[in-house]
Amino acid sequence: MARIEPDSVMGHAAPLLEGEKVVQEFRPDRTAYWRAHLVMAVILGIFAGLILLWQGNPYPVVGPVAAVLAIGVRAAYVASEALAEVWRLTNRRLLGPAGRVVPLTQLGTARPFLGAVQVTTTLGDRHLIKYQSDPAAVATRLQLAGQRAGHG
Repeated sequence: MARIEPDSVMGHAAPLLEGEKVVQEFRPDRTAYWRAHLVMAVILGIFAGLILLWQGNPYPVVGPVAAVLAIGVRAAYVASEALAEVWRLTNRRLLGPAGRVVPLTQLGTARPFLGAVQVTTTLGDRHLIKYQSDPAAVATRLQLAGQRAGHG
């Protein structure tokens, strides 16, 4: 299987500050990754088949087969990159891939969203922690960390 090497932008994580400690890491779950792509393939496959039926195509089965193949190949190709996106929660910040940094005092909300967690800062920035096995637990953990930092 091909492996995508991260480029210079995506390949670095934000460094820890002096005295900063990693409390928890949020790594993508391989099962959640493949489940998300399977759901996407089924939905797009049905949609493609319906479009071909609507157009009067005599072979509407081609749509779902092509959708499943296209999404499967893409998922296999980008898996190494997507599954390497680790988010780290420290005692001061939330650190994401590509040098993303969210101070805990700016952490507004964290909500489960289709197998991921959407983090919104108090400034309105949004980040997506993708492919989590338990998005609700991750969201709760982040909300608690943000609340503690706000009261600290």
